[in-house]
Amino acid sequence: MTVSDPSQKHQRREHGLMLALVSPALLVILLLIVLPVGWLAWQSIYHDGFTLENYRRVFTEDIYWRSFALTFEISLAVTLIALLLGYPLAYLANSVPKAWSILILSLVVLPFWTSVLVRAYAWLALLQRSGVINQFLRYFDVISEPLALVHNSFGTVVATVHILLPFMVLPLYATMQKIPGDLMQAGASLGASPSLTFFRVFLPLSLPGVLAGCTMVFVLCLGFYITPELLGGGRTVMVSMLVSRNVELYNQFGAASAVAVVLLMSVLAIFFVVSRFISLDRVLGQK
Repeated sequence: MTVSDPSQKHQRREHGLMLALVSPALLVILLLIVLPVGWLAWQSIYHDGFTLENYRRVFTEDIYWRSFALTFEISLAVTLIALLLGYPLAYLANSVPKAWSILILSLVVLPFWTSVLVRAYAWLALLQRSGVINQFLRYFDVISEPLALVHNSFGTVVATVHILLPFMVLPLYATMQKIPGDLMQAGASLGASPSLTFFRVFLPLSLPGVLAGCTMVFVLCLGFYITPELLGGGRTVMVSMLVSRNVELYNQFGAASAVAVVLLMSVLAIFFVVSRFISLDRVLGQK
């Protein structure tokens, strides 16, 4: 007779307990992510039988191409502006004393206490033709006619940058915190100027944070809906709005599902490319 190894029994019991612990989380993922995405993909290819008509429309009709192109253009513009604003802000928070750093980061995350809808309406009030900015400029005779700051791509980009800026600053700050300060002092002791030390030492070491922040902002901007709907005034039709119109106006769930699947595949492709250069754990804020 073979005697079972107690260590193997203990290991099997431990694996069973671990499976029992993660089962609720796996069930939630199955119900809230896997099944909805699977149903979405099924709707895009089935309508009274198997069909690829919805995907043919996505890849051949001009309105879909224009919407996807505009979505990626706005996402790229928002990402670049957020990087230009967020990098100096994160560098400042990393350079000042701890108390000032906490204050700066608190101001960065403070908008999270207000919903996206409220912030979008606030920008609408600021940028509209009778808004604060146009009235201020006309009061000082800078302009004679109100500027068209909303119901276009400009207003959409401005409001989206404000909403997504924390997603750029926080990964940058986390990466900068891990850069030893002794490296900058070593560069200075070797005769390098502060600017040369920054560009040759600090900036290259902060590039993982740059890539992580840019990825987060770009991907989040791809699916924005409320901000372009309010600030775009129906003229800035991004992909999310295209999905909404296919459902609400035309009752075309298959077409909306196909657009959503294509956008999802685009996001997964972006994450795959980024994973070649940086761990996704860092992009998602787990490291």
